[in-house]
Formats: sequence, structure tokens, C-alpha cells
Amino acid sequence: MQLAELLKDWPCSVTGGSIRTEITGVEDYAQAVQPGDIFIVRKGKKTSGSRFVKEALARGAAAIVSEESISLPIIDKEIPFVWVPNTALFLSYASAKLAAFPAEALTVIAITGTNGKTTVSHFVSQLLNALHKQAAVIGTVGFFINGEKQQTAYEQLTTLQAKELHPILKQCVRKGVTHVVLEASSMGLQQHRLDHCDIDCGVFLNLSEDHLEDHGGLEAYKRAKKRLADLSKKLVLNGDDNFCRSVGIYDKKKSCSFGFDNHNDLHIQIVSESVGKTVLCLQTTASEHIVEIPFVGKYHVQNAVASLMAVWRLGVPMEDIVGHMWSLRLPEGRLEKIENPLGIDVYVDYAHTAEALQAVLQTFDRSKTIYLVFSCGGNRDKAKRFAMGAVASKYADVIYLTTDNPRDEDPIVINESIIAGFSEQQYYEIYLDRKLAIHQALAKAEKGDIVLVAGKGHEQTQQIKNQKFPFSDQQCIKDYFASLITDDAE
Repeated sequence: MQLAELLKDWPCSVTGGSIRTEITGVEDYAQAVQPGDIFIVRKGKKTSGSRFVKEALARGAAAIVSEESISLPIIDKEIPFVWVPNTALFLSYASAKLAAFPAEALTVIAITGTNGKTTVSHFVSQLLNALHKQAAVIGTVGFFINGEKQQTAYEQLTTLQAKELHPILKQCVRKGVTHVVLEASSMGLQQHRLDHCDIDCGVFLNLSEDHLEDHGGLEAYKRAKKRLADLSKKLVLNGDDNFCRSVGIYDKKKSCSFGFDNHNDLHIQIVSESVGKTVLCLQTTASEHIVEIPFVGKYHVQNAVASLMAVWRLGVPMEDIVGHMWSLRLPEGRLEKIENPLGIDVYVDYAHTAEALQAVLQTFDRSKTIYLVFSCGGNRDKAKRFAMGAVASKYADVIYLTTDNPRDEDPIVINESIIAGFSEQQYYEIYLDRKLAIHQALAKAEKGDIVLVAGKGHEQTQQIKNQKFPFSDQQCIKDYFASLITDDAE
């Protein structure tokens, strides 16, 4: 595509070079520039991309795009310099246009919320597959087509950058996929990653304090989340959540709510709960349905119903959906049970907010002894640590504090903030080696007890200072039980 074609519908000014320059890609990371790429100069938190213009040119950049003035002498006069008012928006637009706007050929559902995005996105895909639709999921745990994980070389983000997202959407179209389910993170929305992705239905799950330091406060976090409402043709809202309900006030015509309160468009009633099963009554003004799901707890009920509502809003009759709700399965790292020869109920979960941790712990049988292994991440959301400590202390009998992704923070300081939320009677131990903490909990637990390892879920690394080390909670647990078998054999 010629630069002139790419720019013709975008506000900009061009100096130097030729507008007939051929453009083959778009990149905002100088070290990844390929010959023919536009290099987009982005402002980072610590530095500006203008420092890397020379490197991008040396790697074959065909044009430079910036929203700030750059000293022209450092730019080859044969290379076009393009000024645009907002580089993040342009990156989104250019990525979509170079891929021929693939989202327009797809039905796109985007899920946002502090907790539950991954679970609901996979539930939606599972329901679509059960209805004989070809569905993809793009989110925290990777890229999936019809439940099968696809190999990609992209950085693992909840919401992919636009330069990566649109080529994947184009790949989906080529493979016959008709529906794509995206996780829409607050940072992804704020950075315009989904601005030129045609979204048919946006789903709002909940909002609690998370990523506040990245956004500069709760109100900025809310504004970022609300952007999904502007980008979506239809909305599904958790009407029991104050923030989600407020979104519906401004978009009544395209919103539809679900929840336990009877003011919602779809009213949820729990008919019965037993081990691994909940029976629901779902009521609208026009119909009533009895639905069975293979989970217990309000949190799982809300996620399951949110997925049903998303599919229903696409025009699928509810009676065609409800029969498939029993087949829903949690994705990797979400209340993932690790089988073992000792009869201990061992689970791994991604819960890293107070609300998510409470939701998971509430699903367990309180008559059993509950062992909890967790900590909090460093360099962010310090305010939530006390709350997580309070939740942990309310539901867990024994707590093993350890490290999550401490980053540049002292893990001792992180854990002290968590301990401040404990009750005076709470028994806990601290092992900063996460492997040791997990193994201590497993060694203490007996048949029928519950061990929950929380905070990292699907993650395969642990970040300490500026380094990432291989680490999997699941593998750590499996290694422990394997060592017991080896010891017995000897």
C-alpha cells in the first residue's frame, strides 16, 4: 500500500520523501522494524520513541510518524516525515487498514471487567462452538481457535497491541472463523488498541480497585473502561455492579443488564446448589428458563450468565443456548484442580484482587481445612494488599505468604501490608521462595483438605527485579507429588 493511500483519510502533514512510498507494515518498536515499515514514534512513561528514529531508519523504516516535533536533520530527506495529532490512534488505524479492516468480516465480542474477563471470554467461545460457530479467543492466556491454542510470537498481553491484533484477525478470517472474543483491558482501551476493531457486543462484568497506579486514580480507570461502551454496538452489563449500571444510564438503547436484583433485564435466582452444580432460574419479561451449570458460587454464576447474555445479544434464541450451559469449562489457571495421589483438593487460580480471591474462597466447603498460598505483585496497587489480607484471613485457616511478581519492591514490605489485614488470631507462615511455600502447604495438608495457590494462575514466569524466571504453580505442585512417588520407590 502506498503511503498516500494509507494517509488519505487521516489528519496529518507530510514533509520530505514521497507520498508514493510503499508501506508494508507498521511498528512502534525500533528494534523490530522491517524494511518497508512505518516507524511510529510513541511517548513512553520514561522516554520518547524519538530517541530511536536513527535506529529505525537504519533498519529500513520507510516513513516516520510522530505527534511531536523532531529535528529534521536526523531524518533522511528521502524519508517521509508524517505529523499526526495522536500516534496511538494512528497506530490503531494504520494497523487495521494495512490488514484490510478484518474485524468488519467478523462478529466481535469484547469483555471488560476487573475480574473474570478470561473466564467469560472462554465461556462465550465454548457456547458458540456448541452452537456450531467457528470461534476464536484472544486474551490473557493466549490465542485460541475452537478451543485449540495457537502458536504466536507476540508478547502476552490481555489486549494485544493493534499492530498484532489486526493481523491475527485477518488470520481468523482466512481460517473460516466467524466469531472472535476479545479481552478488553483498561490499558488496552486507554491506549486505543481496539479503536478500529468493529465490536458488535461489549460486556461489562465488574469494577474494583486494580491498576489504579497505571491510570492515575479510580476515576481515570473508570473512564478507560467506559471507552468500550463507545466502541460497541450493543452492551451487556452486570446490573448488580454500580459501575456497570452507570454505563447503562448513558447507553440505555443499546444496553441489557443481568443480575440477582430484580430490576435487571435478566433476573437470576439460585434454585439449588450442590457439590459442583448450581441450578438457576433465569427470568426475562418474556420467558423463564431453568439452567444447570457445573460450578458453585455467585461469582461463577455471574460469569456463566454473562456469557449466555453475550451470545443471546448476538441474536441467538435463549432456548438454543441454555442447554449448553452445563458443558462450560474453566480456562487454564482459573480454579484449576491438580489431581494427586493423596486426596488433597489442590487448586491454582489467578485471583489477584480482593474480590477475585473472595469469590474463589467462597466456593469451597468451609467445613474443610483451607490452606492458602499467595502474595501481591510489586510496584502497583498497594492499596489492595490490606483488603486481600482481610479476605484471606476471613476464609483461610492457614496462610503461607510468599512472593508473587515482586518486581522492584521488597517482598517483605509487600507481605507486611498484607499481614496488616489479618485478624489477630490468624495463623500464617512466610516463605519468600514460592516453591518452598507451595511445598510447605502441600506437606501440611491432609486428605480432604483444600490447598489454594493464588495470584499467578496461567503464568509461566516470576518477575523479580527486572528479570523473569521460569515458574509455573501447576508444575511446582506436580513436581512435589512426583517427588513423593520417587521417594516411596526408593
